[in-house]
Amino acid sequence: MVALNPDASVSEADVTLRDGRVVHLRAILPTDENELLQAFGRMNEEARYMRFMRSVREVNVQRLRVALDSFPEGGSGIVATVPAEDGADIAASAVFFVGEDPTTCEFAITVQSNFGGVGLATTLLTALIDAARKRGLKTMEGFVLKVNAPMLRLAQRLGFSVAPDPDDGAIRICRLDLASA
Repeated sequence: MVALNPDASVSEADVTLRDGRVVHLRAILPTDENELLQAFGRMNEEARYMRFMRSVREVNVQRLRVALDSFPEGGSGIVATVPAEDGADIAASAVFFVGEDPTTCEFAITVQSNFGGVGLATTLLTALIDAARKRGLKTMEGFVLKVNAPMLRLAQRLGFSVAPDPDDGAIRICRLDLASA
């Protein structure tokens, strides 16, 4: 199991997925900006819609930099990398950000479509839950499109409650009580 420490460092590990491929897990770094932009570029339109809940054609680079610079104080993140001609490609990433309520965090996961269904999202979300718990957070939540059945099934399998967003019927709120999970 990969563990994110409360200071957002990750014990680096190689993980073998259900299909036999191996990914390397490590902490997200501010120097990952270019690789994260490349990963976004490899996402198809449907994957982008599922992740961002709207059509997104390009990354807001300033927002990405602010997010990366917020670690470890503002949250934690992990990437799964695979060897590539330029060194490594990011196959998946997972983050949580602490919001205005310092006891609650919001998670987000992005998995390249060719790495879907092989256990990578489960590994990443489990590591995020562990990191949030070690940090002393009480609640983890995520906002997921109701049509994103794989993510909703994963959340339920890991103990999240899933409820309609009272403000938007197309969104489900996945919430986990970290003390009881």
